[in-house]
Amino acid sequence: MMHAGEEAVRAWQREGAAADRPTIAAAVRYTLGLLTTQAPGRTVEVRVPPYAAVQCVAGPRHTRGTPPNTVETDPQTWLGLATGAQTWSEAMRAGTVRVSGERAQLSALLPLIGQPT
Repeated sequence: MMHAGEEAVRAWQREGAAADRPTIAAAVRYTLGLLTTQAPGRTVEVRVPPYAAVQCVAGPRHTRGTPPNTVETDPQTWLGLATGAQTWSEAMRAGTVRVSGERAQLSALLPLIGQPT
């Protein structure tokens, strides 16, 4: 049985920007959950407004205020990165992912899931 998050990702892969808001939200939250499982920690905050923000990557723990290591992007870019439809360097060149801090480099962790067959 497929997890609802996996179903949402597959729907997004088929529909792209035409996917409905609940589908995009579920896909974003599911893939951010995969990221935190793959890279547990609290060093980098990954923000995908308006749907979710998570902390991940082992290292110094951030506890107050704005984290020094942040990644922020829109839902379409995040899902592209998470599924391999877009590379980190493509998103950086396009300016659709914004990073701050020396540890806010996620390219080695992406994609989280592969392209559909």
